Amino acid sequence: MNKVYVVGLGPGKKTFMTQQALAAMERADVLCGYTVYVDLVKDLFPEKECFVTPMTKELERCHWALETASNGKTVALVCSGDAGVYGMAGPVVQLAAQYPQVEVEVVPGVTSALSGAAVLGAPLMHDFCVISLSDLLTPWDRIERRLACAAEGDFVICLYNPSSKKRSDYLRRACEILLQKKSADTVCGWVRNIGRDGQEKRILTLGQLQQEEVDMFTTVFVGASTTQLVENRMVTPRGYKTKP
Repeated sequence: MNKVYVVGLGPGKKTFMTQQALAAMERADVLCGYTVYVDLVKDLFPEKECFVTPMTKELERCHWALETASNGKTVALVCSGDAGVYGMAGPVVQLAAQYPQVEVEVVPGVTSALSGAAVLGAPLMHDFCVISLSDLLTPWDRIERRLACAAEGDFVICLYNPSSKKRSDYLRRACEILLQKKSADTVCGWVRNIGRDGQEKRILTLGQLQQEEVDMFTTVFVGASTTQLVENRMVTPRGYKTKP
């Protein structure tokens, strides 16, 4: 069958994968993706052919998946989290017009905004936004504007890609922008290696967050003015009347 499944794996462990994702990989003749992500699932399907590429070779693997499908194989192109949230669903859909004989199906997964929020409590109960601090594909001045607008709107903000070796001060710079509109006492949290071995979490204030050292495997949550700390959990009330 000439088909590409673009599969969101969630954090990576089987318990976090949807039945739809597992079924798509089971139907596939070949698993394709970034090396780290294919490594998360290849042991579940030892009989499957695998094609991997390193980071920054995203378009190469998308073209390979579509070309392979056009030759009659079913391909599962895997991504961590949700394939449509900073994943490969976008480029595959854009490129699919060049391969009219190939059917593309996007299979959703649990993105880290959701899996990380569950670890911290219930920080996303009201309006929130997701912003990536990576400036590989988005200019930093545009990221700054988005941070400022999100702070002005008093959203809960989920930060992806908060830091790396080359961007070690980006989280600090983001916090400086947020502190122009948000209190230093704003409840915040981060989760590292969500749903994987070595998972860690911390709840802290925005003022403290400015000094934190995090990495690309960390997802950061900045609360709204209404976000509370309840028994070491983040909660953003939606307005329900709770009874004692």
